[in-house]
Amino acid sequence: MAEVELRGVLKRFGADVTAVDNLDLRAADGEFLVLLGPSGCGKTTVLRMIAGLETVSAGEIFIGGRKVTDVPPRERDIAMVFQNYALYPHMTAFENIAFGLRIRKTPESEVDKLIAWAAEILEIGHLLSRRPKALSGGERQRIAVGRALVRKPSVFLFDEPLSNLDARLRVQMRHEIIKIHRQIGTTAIYVTHDQSEAMTMGDHIAVLRKGELQQVAAPAELYGVPRNLFVAEFIGNPAINIIEGAYNASDSEFACPAFAFPWPASIPKPPSDTPLRFGIRPEDIHFQPFEGALGVECRIERIETLGGEFHVFLRAGDVQLVARVGGRLPERIVEGLTLKAFFAPENGHFFDTEAGVNLRCDG
Repeated sequence: MAEVELRGVLKRFGADVTAVDNLDLRAADGEFLVLLGPSGCGKTTVLRMIAGLETVSAGEIFIGGRKVTDVPPRERDIAMVFQNYALYPHMTAFENIAFGLRIRKTPESEVDKLIAWAAEILEIGHLLSRRPKALSGGERQRIAVGRALVRKPSVFLFDEPLSNLDARLRVQMRHEIIKIHRQIGTTAIYVTHDQSEAMTMGDHIAVLRKGELQQVAAPAELYGVPRNLFVAEFIGNPAINIIEGAYNASDSEFACPAFAFPWPASIPKPPSDTPLRFGIRPEDIHFQPFEGALGVECRIERIETLGGEFHVFLRAGDVQLVARVGGRLPERIVEGLTLKAFFAPENGHFFDTEAGVNLRCDG
């Protein structure tokens, strides 16, 4: 096991494209760190630089306290699981797993022991004689994980390993990967654009945007206290409601075209007339009054049914909102109805319109 640390890492492609910009990032020994962000944000480039598959334009990379910035990939003691599995079609599952070990001149007796160990953890013993074409997508992914596992590296790197699987199998495999991680305790860095994977798998999540680190935090903190508007909007489904308005110092309130409410005492006050965006999570909007709640008259425009929950789309003047309702939907909640929706401003977030900074974090 080993700590992974990036200090001021920069990656440029040519003179005009900066893929990763001055990145400081640390994965603690034994941690499962997820790199999350939209396509093109630089997360796979970061992973490839850690692996040594991409050169670093500037900055330093350390694995287990050893500087590896210019160390060849084979000497970094890492193992990588790719999105496309990268299995040799003419080899059996056993031979695919054994291939890297044999390249390293591992004795055959040790190869057998390592594969038996990995097969037991991954429950793939019955698949070892099959070739990739005879395996399902999930089985191929297990073989790819097994090939990395037998190397017993200091660090595992996962590059969107589940994106080729269907939704049900993705859920199953992410549980399997976390179970394996807890068994062996090896440091893991996992790249994904899927926030569900990130939130359910990561000890910490690093959110990237255009090559820049936006926030690193545990899943609950990332969701509950996003440092900026990008993180707030990227994390959560349905997305956080964002309402444009401004702070009115004379009345000490936040005002938007549809309503106004007293400024929450727990949040630092900005200068008067500062343009702001107020964010409230869909699950924090209710249809019954409660202590500290603001009631806003809304019209129900649409209701989406998702089995165990409902998304209720609302309009208050020019402001659009969505509420998430778990369990049964009250019979009175129907499309076209005008009613009051309630939320507590204290549960919301205020973002500076220009910089996007969350005032909860900036005060």
